[in-house]
Amino acid sequence: MIVGVPKEIKEHEYRVALLPVAVDLLTNAGHKVLIEKDAGIGSGYTNEMYVEAGAELVDGPTDVFGAADMVVKVKEPQKSEFPLMRKGQTLFTYFHFAAEKALTEACLTAGITAVAYETLEDSRGRLPLLTPMSEVAGRLSIQEGAKCLERPMQGRGILLGGVTGVERGNVMILGGGVVGSNAAIMAAGIGANVTVMDINLDRLRYLDEVMPANVQTRYSHPHAIRELLPEADLVVGALLITGARTPVLITREDLKLMKPGSVMVDVSVDQGGCVETTRPTSHAEPTYVVEDVLHYCVSNMPGAVGRTSTQALCHATQPFVLEIASEGIDKLADTHAFRTAINMRNGTLLNKAVGEAHDLSVA
Repeated sequence: MIVGVPKEIKEHEYRVALLPVAVDLLTNAGHKVLIEKDAGIGSGYTNEMYVEAGAELVDGPTDVFGAADMVVKVKEPQKSEFPLMRKGQTLFTYFHFAAEKALTEACLTAGITAVAYETLEDSRGRLPLLTPMSEVAGRLSIQEGAKCLERPMQGRGILLGGVTGVERGNVMILGGGVVGSNAAIMAAGIGANVTVMDINLDRLRYLDEVMPANVQTRYSHPHAIRELLPEADLVVGALLITGARTPVLITREDLKLMKPGSVMVDVSVDQGGCVETTRPTSHAEPTYVVEDVLHYCVSNMPGAVGRTSTQALCHATQPFVLEIASEGIDKLADTHAFRTAINMRNGTLLNKAVGEAHDLSVA
């Protein structure tokens, strides 16, 4: 199989989809790997490292998409890449179709087979390709949120951990999954008062057992959310419904309950966001203000720490890339992992949640 890796072109995206070691493994197994020049530079992997591993360098994305049987990416295809996709080609990447109708329609029109990192499940129902980036994003949410609380960033001028004799900042986390628990670990570690909200009581019991004393849990419902918003300095949106549009838990009217200069970091922006006023931003212009609340809604947060994120992601994706290259997606389509990961196949939509999000028919 010919496997292609284009350079990521989303604004301030520094990750790359394959490590040199994966190239080595693929080429040793008889596959051909095309790497766009400088695809790995943002993560610290040079062209020479890929060539030494057995890859063939190509000049641009047209060369990658034009020749590859499978294109492996990090982020969803961008508008300039839509015309490059071709019928029967497999794309293995994050798609987040439920939040992007134009992307969904472009991929259907192109006739590709879309294998989505974010919906691939293992035998225990876990999401092994989403988990590493959720870990990164959860930890970054506190790092970025703490920065946004500084006065030069239009925040309240709050140091989350406080100092002797001064009250600590209050962090409210919506969702106790991988993003939420990693956010809680980071926030607790710097000394903030942390509340994690979720509707899964078993998950809340687990968090009560493993989290430090400055983390408390609350069952999530609209009244509880509105009760806690006035005291929150930083709110982290950490919700996920696999493949589906994220439900809105905080309305624009709810923002008026918050203190001016408070910060909202919506990590679930990739799936539409859990705040009514969420809209995707970039690392170049990460924030905006609505109702005196600073919003940080970067849709590729892990891209800021490209080397860490690339290693974490590629360690998880590498076995699946090798499996697709060796077996072909058609042979794997009925296995549990790939049945959940294939959102569309040769231009036919298969994911029910995506169909419901955009009112499209599903096979």
